[in-house]
Amino acid sequence: MIQKKYLQNVLIGGVAVLFGGTRMIPSADQNGPVVTSAIALVSGKAADTARMDSSRVAPKSKLVAALASFQGAVRPLSSSHALEDAFRSYFAYKATHPNEVRKPYLYFVDYGLPANTERGYVFNMDSFKIVDGPFMVAHGRGSSATKYGVPTRFSNRPGSAATSLGLYVAQELYSFHGKTAGRSYGSVGLRLQGVSEGYNDNARARKVVAHGAPYVTQKGAGRSEGCPAMEPTRAKKLLPELANGGMVFLFAPDERWMSSDPWVTASVD
Repeated sequence: MIQKKYLQNVLIGGVAVLFGGTRMIPSADQNGPVVTSAIALVSGKAADTARMDSSRVAPKSKLVAALASFQGAVRPLSSSHALEDAFRSYFAYKATHPNEVRKPYLYFVDYGLPANTERGYVFNMDSFKIVDGPFMVAHGRGSSATKYGVPTRFSNRPGSAATSLGLYVAQELYSFHGKTAGRSYGSVGLRLQGVSEGYNDNARARKVVAHGAPYVTQKGAGRSEGCPAMEPTRAKKLLPELANGGMVFLFAPDERWMSSDPWVTASVD
């Protein structure tokens, strides 16, 4: 099932080669030539201009366009499947829950990379632009045995202090208060509703949120209680943009999750 799903990447590679040398990330007000051509090839309709009304483009074409736009710009990645899983989940959920996805922003983290590697991005899924990234992001202390290791254990269980993989809806902002090294700190917090059933749907009960933390710096990220924490100054800038309608996707090359998450495996026809 997974192998069949990723055959689509062959088409993306062909489009990228055909239009080699063009800009992969378009400007805010128009799609780049790679994006326009990818949409035209997949939908079977020629694009009249580089500017397209994204509300009229089918989710499958949006998925292909996003991959064509971002795959050459987002590096490193722990798996060639990472972006497709993220974008497939985003567009599938948005198509079925349009009233919940009210903002075009997607906060993506590749937890197949170690904590001393920049592994977080925020994407604009309408304009296909990188809003910010790459940047450092923390993972749960229950997901790795060492501070800067690669997380290998993921859990939806309360008390696990582990990262939960999958898709989340970004909800309300609040004043976050935490402790690190015996000291209290405050930051902006963003509540998350996990929508990958069986994998992260206990997020609200577990109080897994996005927030700023002093243990996340430009050199590395300490471990959280399962939260995708970022630098405090970055959180102050990005989390209000995501709040009340953006989405979050936490990835790792975990085969069991990749083959059964309801949004990763969803159809985007």
